[in-house]
Amino acid sequence: MKVQIWSDIMCPFCYVGKGNIDQAIAELPFGNEIEIEWKSFQLDPDFKDESGTKTTKEYLMEKKGMSSSQVEQIQNQLTEMGKLAGVKFNHNTTIASNTFLAHQLLHFSKSHHLSNEMEDALFEAHFLNGENIGKLDVLISIATKVGLNGEEVKEALTSEKYAYDVKQDILEGQNIGVSGVPFFVLNDKYAVSGAQPIETFVQALTQTYNETIVPFKSTNDANSCSIDGCD
Repeated sequence: MKVQIWSDIMCPFCYVGKGNIDQAIAELPFGNEIEIEWKSFQLDPDFKDESGTKTTKEYLMEKKGMSSSQVEQIQNQLTEMGKLAGVKFNHNTTIASNTFLAHQLLHFSKSHHLSNEMEDALFEAHFLNGENIGKLDVLISIATKVGLNGEEVKEALTSEKYAYDVKQDILEGQNIGVSGVPFFVLNDKYAVSGAQPIETFVQALTQTYNETIVPFKSTNDANSCSIDGCD
């Protein structure tokens, strides 16, 4: 059984969504039969600042026109959601980054059967450690900790060997109507949108596994991010 997940590393709800679906899979008797495939999505493909000095709060206030209190309210909500999902946030150090290079690293790690581990490592680097995941040297360091060869990673990322794969993921997502992330496709038939609670994933995965589920339609896009911001 395959679960495809469209996600962006700078999306906090994607981080929460991963924590929730991981816990859901761990509860299922058929969890070891589920294959996760990570798909690329960029919330801000035009982001250019590589300095690593712009905090996520500053970015949201500047890019999305949010007030300081609005950002803090969302961040407090995410902290509480993270506790239930088993993930941690350090909002004071999280910085805005262009994630295109990081998505290429995810595709490289997929070829080594380490994409799930890499997704965890990138989320942690971004949301907990305040690392600039748009920088090559940072990504190489993260990759070596996951168990990949640093020189091979450098060659893959500098040659943009996996850039086409990232663009194809984004195009595929557009073709099936992915406008916000996280977005989960279950067995190529059913969809779950947003960082749903653990019990929702348990139910959806179980019903899909049993092939009795009706097509899933989210009632809203709450707890997800789009190019217009996070709800």
